[in-house]
Amino acid sequence: MYSQMIFRGAPPREPAKYEGGHKCPCMWCRLGSARAHEAVGTVVADVVHGLSGLDPARQYDASVKLVVQVKLCPDETTETALRETLHVCNRAANHASRRAFQTRVTGKTALQRLVYGELKQMGLSAQPAIHAARKTAGAYATLKANLKAGNYGPEGSKRRTKVESKPIRFRKDAAQPFDDRCLSWQIDARTVSIWTVRGRSARIAFQCSPDQLKMLAEYRKGESDLVFRGGTWYLYATCDIPDPEVKDPVNGFLGVDLGIANIATTSDGTVHAGKHLNQIRHRNRRLRTRLQKKGTKSAKRLLRKLSGREQRFAADINHRISKTIVTEAERTSRGIALEDLGGIRERVRLCKPQQVTLHSWSFQQFGRFVAYKAARAGVPVVHVDPRHTSQECCECGHISKRNRPNQATFRCTSCGFAEHADVNAARNIASRGVTGWAVSHAAEDAA
Repeated sequence: MYSQMIFRGAPPREPAKYEGGHKCPCMWCRLGSARAHEAVGTVVADVVHGLSGLDPARQYDASVKLVVQVKLCPDETTETALRETLHVCNRAANHASRRAFQTRVTGKTALQRLVYGELKQMGLSAQPAIHAARKTAGAYATLKANLKAGNYGPEGSKRRTKVESKPIRFRKDAAQPFDDRCLSWQIDARTVSIWTVRGRSARIAFQCSPDQLKMLAEYRKGESDLVFRGGTWYLYATCDIPDPEVKDPVNGFLGVDLGIANIATTSDGTVHAGKHLNQIRHRNRRLRTRLQKKGTKSAKRLLRKLSGREQRFAADINHRISKTIVTEAERTSRGIALEDLGGIRERVRLCKPQQVTLHSWSFQQFGRFVAYKAARAGVPVVHVDPRHTSQECCECGHISKRNRPNQATFRCTSCGFAEHADVNAARNIASRGVTGWAVSHAAEDAA
């Protein structure tokens, strides 16, 4: 199992707003000044101001980080030692969290200095003590970012007050990072040696695919996380894949329209329906409601068993669809154009049943899967402004709400063009992708 691509330098959350003239703060004018804006024209520049916010010079300067998941096969004695190790490490992390909450010291270095000696007294050696403190500091950094982004509600809200009023807690079986001083890989023998509170546990066998084994041998770098999930032990190893060379999209862009009724629709007319996934989500939602109302021990046990099953199923579907799209774009020498849907949950106003459906929409995960798969294949990906893509005619450019009488139908009131609504939107996205690519290169040339 692989995770997503990670860009160097996080892009801004919101795209720069167009103000017009030579004072335009858009990414194109920041890169190429007034000459770039004049080279592409005000209208064209305005079309692509809604791109994801990544500067053209940095958009493909990406380091592809993949997380390889391998299954450990410890014997009974080793499994007991691993379990005790996780318990001690997370007990130490909880202690560090309480101290951080009391003293308001949450910086990585400062917290390590504060609690290092105390964690050593709890039975940890040097490196695990450092990692426990850093894990705690990282958790508080994430909490701070979520509070700043408003993910726990506005200041004074009940949910936010509850989060801010107590220290972060770690589960007793929460994952624990290990570096190469505490964990060593024997790739050829398919074994690992890992530090535990009972001493070094050597020659623990692991299982993985041949492709994963090759990736571990060539690209593994940095820490590995020890994870206990569903009664099984895993190691998550980070692999740094060399920057691929991005191919020029000589045949244009493959537009992808994302939705709920249809998960993804391409400008070639391929529709990946979401009916089956939505049926499973509705069924699980009804089942969870019944079990929560029942409240018995057996109901709670079944809820724990069901936990995460829907997310795993949705992730598998997203993996399959994104792989199909990237393979098609690579085969036809095209790039991929996606909508920039950041902040859609805050912008859209819906009734409660529709809110539940919207919040279960995993478009962000799908975008990450497409991004890292495309990066590995050298396929360029651009994000375009989604405004009016479903109302604009891909033939004549006429925009009107009346062009789309229902969810599946598009019929232009100006030229009479008719097509599946999602296919029409995907073609508009593909066209904007071509424009955005041309503008970015014009800006580079002008600079």
